[in-house]
Amino acid sequence: MKIQNPEYFKEGQVLLFDKPLNWTSFQLVNKVRWLIRKTYKIKKIKVGHAGTLDPLATGLLIICTGKFTKRIEEFMGQEKEYTGTIVLGATTPSYDLETEIDATFPTDHLSDEAIHAATAQFTGSIMQQPPVFSALKKDGKRLYEFARAGEEVDIPSREVQVSAFEITRIALPEVDFRISCSKGTYIRSLAHDFGKALNTGGHLSALRRTKIGDFEVSNATSLEAFEAALDASVL
Repeated sequence: MKIQNPEYFKEGQVLLFDKPLNWTSFQLVNKVRWLIRKTYKIKKIKVGHAGTLDPLATGLLIICTGKFTKRIEEFMGQEKEYTGTIVLGATTPSYDLETEIDATFPTDHLSDEAIHAATAQFTGSIMQQPPVFSALKKDGKRLYEFARAGEEVDIPSREVQVSAFEITRIALPEVDFRISCSKGTYIRSLAHDFGKALNTGGHLSALRRTKIGDFEVSNATSLEAFEAALDASVL
């Protein structure tokens, strides 16, 4: 990455980052904004991201600066690709590792053939219920606020598109996958529903976003590399 001057960011850039594990998307945006402001001693710069990744997920996060923040909605609407791991035989309230296992189920009835075949139920246009541990709002509150307070909440299902769902490795209880899907698809919910379809439980144990439209994580930069490029630009 070669950076010339502060106008580079003010005019607008699309920056591809590989989000680290345990960082929120908001934290990464704040860090990038702070680094730009500190390096060039500027008071204000528009910075935003195109599509949230959960703290326990890694991978491609598009960050836009300056005038390119107007294109955020455009980027968010593009198809996304993920890889990850589903653990069969156990569920968690959050559908991932954010919460502890709350129930276990047998997996000895599962075959490779059945696991591969079950993906057909989750391709094309499907109805999906977002997880209660999510940032979606209902009645002015985030869903996770209801969940953490132990309050019941009715979450309507919604239609999403899954253009590809491929099983890439089976080593029970772990199953690795690759998924291409539309905006608004919750891979955690898919992991939960996939386990249910196999008459067992399931939760997500790893997730990585590899593509957004034509943007690929292989072309993304790390926060450390970005900071080094900023330092080099003012030498």
